[in-house]
Amino acid sequence: MEEMDKAREILKKYNQTHIKNLNKELAEQVLKIDFEQLQELYEQVNNKVADSDNIDNIEPVKAINPSKISKEELDNYIKIGENKVRSGKFAVAIMAGGQGSRLGHNGPKGTFTLTLNSKQKSLFQIIVEKLQDAQKKYNVTLSCYIMTSPENNDDTIDFFEKNNYFGYPKEYIKFFEQGEQPLLDKKGKVLIGENGLIKLASDGNGGIFYSMAKNGIIDDMKKKNIEWVFIGSVDNLLVKYVDTLLLGIAIDKKVKIATRTIIKNSPYEKVGVLCKRNGKVKVIEYTEIPKKMRFAVDETGEMIYGESHIMCNLFNIEAIEKASTKELKYHIAVKKSKYMNEDGIIIEPTEENCYKFEKFIFDSFCLFDEIAILRGKREEDFAPIKNEKGIDSPETAKKMYEEYIAKNV
Repeated sequence: MEEMDKAREILKKYNQTHIKNLNKELAEQVLKIDFEQLQELYEQVNNKVADSDNIDNIEPVKAINPSKISKEELDNYIKIGENKVRSGKFAVAIMAGGQGSRLGHNGPKGTFTLTLNSKQKSLFQIIVEKLQDAQKKYNVTLSCYIMTSPENNDDTIDFFEKNNYFGYPKEYIKFFEQGEQPLLDKKGKVLIGENGLIKLASDGNGGIFYSMAKNGIIDDMKKKNIEWVFIGSVDNLLVKYVDTLLLGIAIDKKVKIATRTIIKNSPYEKVGVLCKRNGKVKVIEYTEIPKKMRFAVDETGEMIYGESHIMCNLFNIEAIEKASTKELKYHIAVKKSKYMNEDGIIIEPTEENCYKFEKFIFDSFCLFDEIAILRGKREEDFAPIKNEKGIDSPETAKKMYEEYIAKNV
């Protein structure tokens, strides 16, 4: 009864009295939510500054272009990276908290299967095979940390169990869950899901650092003397999870963070772009890019701000630990989500009806004075699977993957 009373007080204080059928499970959920923070986030929605095209204190970044450095220098970077991998002080982290619903797939996105060179493989299997390739090449078994979500954690682990971890040593793969934040409707009320509980959504890929600390992942890495961690997404078929060139550059340049980029294919491509603001590297998400910055070109007609973030990031363990203690900013996304109204009726909205609050991993870049930026190539580094059909679909990713394999294997 004490918990129920506390929950009612919180709901009343933060104007969430539309929640009437309070039970034990719902009360426990209410007590775990930071409604003070949620209220502040909602206030940011209403106070959000419109796109003013202000690009003061913003300048382009300088990326290392492999095609413009000598073979000797390139080989030296790779050698440095390979030596670090062989030492066992390198690990891989996969962000795999999403579901495959946008692909018409019922289950975790990493379990989505497609046919590559006449063989059916899931996204998870493709990743494990890349780890196995490194295992053979460098004579070392790399630790792999997979970030799931409360929604797909059990299904993800079951999938690995049923597939015997695709032949990879089970003890080298660890799972951990990312955080969540409630969805708010346009009036600042938390949405109630079909199960009668407050509807939650992932707090974004930038929550990985705190989740690593909370779930003991950082401690595990330190016990294993891991110094560098590549953090990549589950849905890019061409990610180089064991990126020895990027690793070698980071070590040589004595930086704590490095990222591999590609050049945007147009001002409208839905990718964040790297720049410097007040001397610090940052990424401006595609939904937040000012028009003047989006269309800025140099004297040759090339985009000045074309260096795009493709979720191929390398972090020193010290950087991960530091980022886990900092409160990265939340970004606001407008979403469409099914919910239960006050009368217990399930409403399927026809348009966007709620706000989602998420952190982005690249907001950690500004915690450091410098990061290394390596320019990659789209045909070698970026074959994402985001949509069921059309651009960035299984069809386009499969084509790019098979073409890459044909040229490089």
